[in-house]
Amino acid sequence: MYFDIGMPLTLLAVTLASMFLNQKTENKLKGTMQERELGIWDAVLLVGVMAIMVYLIIYVKDINLVLMALFLFAYSTLLFTFSYLFSKNRWYIGIIPPAVFVLLFAFLRDTWLWTYFLSDIYALAFAVLITLYLVSLFTWKTTAIFGVLLTAMDIVLVFITGTMVQAAKVTTGLRLPVMVSVPLVPPWPGSGIAMMSLGLGDFFFAGLLAVQTFKRYGKRFAILSAVCMTVSFFIFEVFLLNYMQIPFAGTVMIITGWAPLVIGKEFANRKPAVK
Repeated sequence: MYFDIGMPLTLLAVTLASMFLNQKTENKLKGTMQERELGIWDAVLLVGVMAIMVYLIIYVKDINLVLMALFLFAYSTLLFTFSYLFSKNRWYIGIIPPAVFVLLFAFLRDTWLWTYFLSDIYALAFAVLITLYLVSLFTWKTTAIFGVLLTAMDIVLVFITGTMVQAAKVTTGLRLPVMVSVPLVPPWPGSGIAMMSLGLGDFFFAGLLAVQTFKRYGKRFAILSAVCMTVSFFIFEVFLLNYMQIPFAGTVMIITGWAPLVIGKEFANRKPAVK
């Protein structure tokens, strides 16, 4: 029976980091967002745009350079925003992290140093930064709607059309830090170093659910929800490693651990109507 604790623990660490760092960053980031919040139709539109992007990556020719430029711009903007805000608005400090990232990508992306180390380090950093940057836009209601729609989209694009898997291959082929890859722990006997990969969208999804749970139910329950998501991911992964070994929708693995816990909490908190 094969199992892995490397990726589940990585997911838990990133989720908890996003949850606790959000307390320190949310107020500062809200100023850049001008206190905006996503409505229900915004959440629907966001999932729709994500689905369209996946299809564009697969079916539009000569999109590689545009895709690379788009990702580099988005990542550089994230790095500059956080560096600028937390260096007390000193732009000359804020430009250093994105400049270093672009230079490393430009000169080292075809080397083993980028492939096996720097890409994963930046992917982990971006997983946290993306969560911190976007989570303040969501409310509890839009999080629930977004979560259901995103999971449904993931199921269709992974299991039915397979386009999500194809898109992941295209973006990783460009050496963009869009996935986190860690060795299986413990390693498989006689198989060398086997790796498990998970996309940034899945890390963002887990972080979003944990942060919103924190806001609604407090720290202890949010930690419990993060642990449940991790355990669910671990169970799914054990099944996949031993019986199927196929690409699987990470959102399903995550929400399966979160939803029953939160739904149970919602029902438990409902007070009977006064007659």
